[in-house]
Amino acid sequence: MAKKATKKAEEEPLKLFYIFYNQERWDNWLKTLAESSFEVDEKSEEMPEGFRILDGFSVDITLAVLKIIKLYQNKRFSKEETLDKIAAVEAIVMTAAPKGDLEELIGILQLPKLVLFAGSRKYLEGGFDKDIKTLVKTGRGQIDKDMELALETGANIAAAVIDGAACCGKYVKDDLENPTLFDEWLIECERMNEAMTTLKNFDESTGDDD
Repeated sequence: MAKKATKKAEEEPLKLFYIFYNQERWDNWLKTLAESSFEVDEKSEEMPEGFRILDGFSVDITLAVLKIIKLYQNKRFSKEETLDKIAAVEAIVMTAAPKGDLEELIGILQLPKLVLFAGSRKYLEGGFDKDIKTLVKTGRGQIDKDMELALETGANIAAAVIDGAACCGKYVKDDLENPTLFDEWLIECERMNEAMTTLKNFDESTGDDD
């Protein structure tokens, strides 16, 4: 009997030991961002430290959400558990931006994440379209008329990316002078695509998910 119990324990995923994105992590990023310099150094070709930190902040959120998705794909969590965990991260990330110098920067960070969270939910619910080219064209036509409808289209693209579709570098023009919010969502979808590639062999482990 004891042998069977031991075997069952070994087969159980270590869900209780896995630390997902939390408020402390968000607050640490905010603190680091607040202490960073955004001054341009004319002698350097690198972007200011603050913007590098902001980019790392953004990547960290995308990876944290997609790690949850990956664990779902690996059958570590049910759909309901996965939706709950993603909702918990969304509640932290999409909270009202702190007033002051960081308010605008956090707004810049949050807007692209709309498609990350919406796309993750759509992937989990299923039934999404995979015709990326048509979806991009549709979304670009919607963004100035109906933002919610455009987000739904962007979420469809994000879901397809999570499912393995390649997107969206070739649809994002480097020379865009005035990118729309839909273009920002496509950039986030490309980031999601890159993240899913890096997480190809990711699976649950004990401790933090840094």
